[in-house]
Amino acid sequence: MKIATFNINGVRARIATLLDWLAEAQPDVVVLQEIKTQDEAFPAEPIADLGYTVETHGQKGFNGVAILSKYPLEDVTRGLPGDEADEQARYIEATVIGTHALRVAGLYLPNGNPFPGPKFDYKLAWMKRLRARAKALRDSELPSVLLGDFNVIPEPRDAAHPERWTDDALFQPESRAALRRILNDGWADGIRLRDPDNPRGPFTFWDYQAGAWQRDNGIRIDHILLSPQAADLLVDIGIDRDERAKDKPSDHVPVWAVLDA
Repeated sequence: MKIATFNINGVRARIATLLDWLAEAQPDVVVLQEIKTQDEAFPAEPIADLGYTVETHGQKGFNGVAILSKYPLEDVTRGLPGDEADEQARYIEATVIGTHALRVAGLYLPNGNPFPGPKFDYKLAWMKRLRARAKALRDSELPSVLLGDFNVIPEPRDAAHPERWTDDALFQPESRAALRRILNDGWADGIRLRDPDNPRGPFTFWDYQAGAWQRDNGIRIDHILLSPQAADLLVDIGIDRDERAKDKPSDHVPVWAVLDA
């Protein structure tokens, strides 16, 4: 089973980009972030024509997440538990029924800028809730995957120029420590599981400004985290870097993993 995450940065604006990638990469399950549309306006029909079931958790104009699956989906839930007042559409979860059942959680973690301030406080509170949910998924012993745009640069090597991010919420010690706590609870960073010693990169995001793509001034903020049971199923993992060079690209590229599931 090939499972992927892709921050599409506006699904209606980039539906052609998405459809081309789906047809070429042939993922079985995809979580999308920043669909930037309400559920009823999501362009589900052309995606369904490629064989995908579509489940969305949308919001007008910004945020929004979705799951696309060639396998049946069960027990679809929307919204991260822990704060009933949180109306931002950032989290969706479902069980994928393949040869084995797999719990998939797609997330768009808050950016947190400007730092410091209430948006950063919201980011840290959201990450605390995410850790609690991650513990529950781990304890279920069902193979589980947390994947999406985490808006956290884990280490200096995950940025081409880490010194330029010292004042950014994505690289604050508190953000990085919150992600480490999740990892220390038993989750594996899929990219580092397969590529532990790379001193620089790989990257998943290049800003549209200042020639970041052309200069390879990237960062790694799109992650696939695997529960111990899912890590045992890992066959391969990678990043579709070339998507950033295509016409009308997202500023993120897909990250994918193949699981024996």
